[in-house]
Amino acid sequence: MSTIKKIRLTAAYALLFGGGTVLLASCSNDDRLPNAETNTITIENVLDAKPLVESGTFMGRGTPPVIFPGESIGIEFYAGAGQSLSFATMYGWSNDLFFAPENPGINLYKADGAPVTGDVSAQIKLWDNGTRLNQAPGTNVTHPGTAEPIPGNITEINGTDAQGNKYLPVSQLMKATLAYLGNSHFKLTIENKSKGTANETPFSPGVWTVSYAPGGDILEKMPIYTKGQPATKGLTNIAEMGDNAAMFEYLRGMTGIFTPLSPVLVVVYKGGENPFYKAGEKDRGEGLSDLAQTGNAEILAAKLEGKSGVKKVYVLKEPASTVLLPKIGSATGGKVMQQLDVEKGDRIAVATMYGLSNDWFFATMGNGIDATKKGDVSDQLSLYDNGTKKDQYPGANIRIDLPGMSLEDSKPIQEVPNPNAFTTLPQIIKVTLN
Repeated sequence: MSTIKKIRLTAAYALLFGGGTVLLASCSNDDRLPNAETNTITIENVLDAKPLVESGTFMGRGTPPVIFPGESIGIEFYAGAGQSLSFATMYGWSNDLFFAPENPGINLYKADGAPVTGDVSAQIKLWDNGTRLNQAPGTNVTHPGTAEPIPGNITEINGTDAQGNKYLPVSQLMKATLAYLGNSHFKLTIENKSKGTANETPFSPGVWTVSYAPGGDILEKMPIYTKGQPATKGLTNIAEMGDNAAMFEYLRGMTGIFTPLSPVLVVVYKGGENPFYKAGEKDRGEGLSDLAQTGNAEILAAKLEGKSGVKKVYVLKEPASTVLLPKIGSATGGKVMQQLDVEKGDRIAVATMYGLSNDWFFATMGNGIDATKKGDVSDQLSLYDNGTKKDQYPGANIRIDLPGMSLEDSKPIQEVPNPNAFTTLPQIIKVTLN
């Protein structure tokens, strides 16, 4: 994985969630009660973040599993706004050539947020892996592997290679077509059009990947190859032998969950139930949907200030980045802390948005946490679906209504199962009282 600049993500999430005050606190009585004690709540984003939303392999349906001239295959995947699709497959009748989109990949959304559909073949290039001397197209198949290995870099073949061999434009050999299946779900169809041309060739089994793009900034812009640099991570196996196993293992290690947590709502209260939501009931229209959809906790916080039984309300933000970013490479995850004056019988409720979702939020379960408890209380929180927006693949959500495809929903608040309909979630949030 390439180095990800935390400052870049900070700016992106400032745009995503917006700015605001670092702390909002209210209290019906600012004086400490005689029997009050101090407890400090710490909320951390402990997610070990990955830069790739999804990755996978593709191959032909026959034996050997190559995509012969005249055949086609389909790749289905989820992708959100600003994200792109990359893939690689060997130009089969060559020593070390491969097809791949120009980095960072095939554009999947237009400037207005609408998904791209139709022929995207123009975004596919033919590349020389730089590890074997090229021969005339097709002639290498008589004695595969006889070309001597050479130390070289990845270069684009634009009509003619370094040895003077000529190649047709990629669009005459491969047709790539995007279809939008709805709810951030795409299908790319790759068709081998090379039959009968001077460059007739099968396509090997390949790999594909989609990168996260928080705030529109793609995290992994060169997931498979780097132009002008030597091939790494198994790409040579694809380019020389059509073997996608090593590259797939590498990409799979970079694939997983990435999400920030929004500014955190913390409520100290007395009473028999959580003051702002109850699983099985619909959103109350008091501002929880704003927190769950956009990360804005201020509206709900203001509403809670006047509620009976509510003693204090806080909205906690990291001063430098507003949100709690996940662990990125060697950088630690975001963390906020707040000292609380509590007494026996007080409860604590917490809520924060699962940032790269349409309306998921982490919250304390049931009637919250005993405010005088000490230690790790993370097991008393769960992930909930607010029910006001349709669910999409976490991190591949588009957030906007498309013609004939409204995201509006009206369902009761429910716990998100794990594994859920899309993926299995690791631990993301940690809450400690000391």
